[in-house]
Amino acid sequence: MVVQSHPRPLTFQVTLTVLALAVLGLGLAAGFGLLATLQVDRAALDTERTFLVNGLKEEAEALRREQESIAVWDDAVTYAKSGDQQWMAENLGAWMHSYYGHDRVYVLDDHDQPVHAMRDGQTVASEVFAEDRNAILPLVGRVRQVLAAGSSDTAGKAAAEDLVTIGDRPAILSVMPLVPSSDRVAQSPGSEFVHVAVQFIDEALTGRIASRYQLKNLHVLPRLTQTITDATVPLIGSHGVILGYVGWQQARPGTSLVREAAPALFGAMAISAAILIYLLRRLRRASGQLQISQDKARYLAFHDTLTGLPNRALFEDRLRRALVNADRDKGRVALLYVDLDRFKHINDTLGHPAGDELVRQTAVRLVQSVREIDTVARLGGDEFAIILSGVKDARNAEDFCDIMLAQFSIPFQLADDQVFVSTSIGIALSPDVGADPDDLLRKADIALYEAKKNGRGRYQVFAGDMDEILLRKRRIESELREALTSGDQIRLTYQPIYAGDCQTILGAEALLRWAHPIHAALPPGNLVAIAEERGMIGLLGDYVLRQAACFAATSTLPWVAVNVSPLQLRDKGFPERLARLLEECGLTPSRLQLEITESVLLANNDTTRSVLAELRATGILVALDDFGTGYSAISYLRHHRIDKLKIDRSFIQTIGSDAGAAAIAKALVDLALALDIRVTAEGVETEAQKDRLIAMRCHEFQGYLLSPPLEATELSAVLAGGAQPLHMVGSRD
Repeated sequence: MVVQSHPRPLTFQVTLTVLALAVLGLGLAAGFGLLATLQVDRAALDTERTFLVNGLKEEAEALRREQESIAVWDDAVTYAKSGDQQWMAENLGAWMHSYYGHDRVYVLDDHDQPVHAMRDGQTVASEVFAEDRNAILPLVGRVRQVLAAGSSDTAGKAAAEDLVTIGDRPAILSVMPLVPSSDRVAQSPGSEFVHVAVQFIDEALTGRIASRYQLKNLHVLPRLTQTITDATVPLIGSHGVILGYVGWQQARPGTSLVREAAPALFGAMAISAAILIYLLRRLRRASGQLQISQDKARYLAFHDTLTGLPNRALFEDRLRRALVNADRDKGRVALLYVDLDRFKHINDTLGHPAGDELVRQTAVRLVQSVREIDTVARLGGDEFAIILSGVKDARNAEDFCDIMLAQFSIPFQLADDQVFVSTSIGIALSPDVGADPDDLLRKADIALYEAKKNGRGRYQVFAGDMDEILLRKRRIESELREALTSGDQIRLTYQPIYAGDCQTILGAEALLRWAHPIHAALPPGNLVAIAEERGMIGLLGDYVLRQAACFAATSTLPWVAVNVSPLQLRDKGFPERLARLLEECGLTPSRLQLEITESVLLANNDTTRSVLAELRATGILVALDDFGTGYSAISYLRHHRIDKLKIDRSFIQTIGSDAGAAAIAKALVDLALALDIRVTAEGVETEAQKDRLIAMRCHEFQGYLLSPPLEATELSAVLAGGAQPLHMVGSRD
């Protein structure tokens, strides 16, 4: 007979797991508790050791300060050199014991012979110095070396202290020269007497340290003691020799806490055991609930918790299945990548709860718009993906997108706020056979990017050239980064700007040039657009500003003008970064002009307005470039306090042939004069244009009639008077 083995029930498995975890948890808790106890005790020991070391340092510093109170003194020099024993006893010897507690004091002459000696408050014969000579003279020699090597003011600063053994007892030794405190007493270098102070490390000293830092049973141990413990600090002299030890009774806060908490811990363990038994008895009933929880967890693993839609994992699985079915049924799949426009603005203005509610309502509208065979998934944030099965061509997907965009024209109700939110959609259709899910998702993402770039609130079907354009932009981005790093291909030229006499150079505009090895000279507008689109405008802008500022700083050019992107002016850190750059190049802010476009004024952005104000406050001038081609209001000119207007070259070129253009140019010049703003005419290419502009009272002139853009070396030569600018008629690059 064959006996079938059945898998153990879930209750048994859980019971065994819980018991194992309980034992493991108890072991870990005990282990961590022991480790924590040892660490706390070790930390307390380290703290006490630090206290003791600091206490010894403080005692040495106190000895030095006390000694200094009598060492820098005219009378000390005078009476010591006169050999007045009574005065030295009252002021340099016995007084130091009675007032400060110094154990021994010696006064040595300039030949290191004792002239006064004190021990334990009593003046003794100078000959007793011989007993301590070997311990003291090395430190005296160090002081003499400092005095001999120093300047005239070194004598008052030369001092030394050390730990030494005197009479088989560890002591703090301090040596300090006796120097005058004023100019009334003269003392030649090398004739200084020295004052020697000895403070034994005994019970009196350790008692002060113990009282100060609450150390228990602090005591001195001999050098050859056998009772060295962790609560012991060696006394080491400057030569690395151990002179003795200081020990104390170690505090053990961790052990004490465990000892006090032991009854409570045992009680908690008993209660935990009772709870564990109770829980184990309920496991049979809980097994069914556990199965339900497993099913719920399995659901959550493939669904978004906020909307209940399939998440990315389930979406990718369904996309693969849909493509397999499409191959089998000879059909096609349309993948829609959906993204809410300006979702971050909703979060920032109405709060994240409103953003979550918007995502939930969006999910409901998308689900209501599709068929049962289609899939709507949330990929994250405000990004959704829709799988449309059985579509014939792009027109089917576009019809669905038209319906969906109409749905989004209805406002969303978010609590007490009614908001209108548009959406952008990227569409990618699977090929007839052999579709790759990742490739299809990538194409939908590219199409979404194009939809957003072309105005938002719209859909875009992926076209083959989009991939090629994106790859080309990414290639140019990589090459631009390399060019900025190497500095070989990107350069600046400078077109001079002249005064009304058309002879005096007032400044120059820096113009960007990229000599691309494959695409030749890329137009600056295209280069800037790519940099803005790929998030590199800050890197490119800083490069141009640095090159222009450093050139202006090393030339006699009155000022240099540099075009800046609106994106740079939306960076709050731009003024600080620019100020640091100017400081590194050595260019004063008043020699830099920043040229902006009218779109900056029209945006009326708080950050941009603050950045412009901060830049002007440093002395940097702001010029409005290509004026007249946009829709700037006069109030914006006054509000942003523009320093200069540059009339667009399209008005200048037709002054001689178009009366309307001449009238517009005249009106723009009059406007600038009325607002007390300097005005520059761009693109001056003929004498007739120049004469008409002079008659209009235009301040500055720029164009090929006066000078084309010049290399830095060419402009430097013109400024130095060694060359003349090349006058020619033509269009500016």
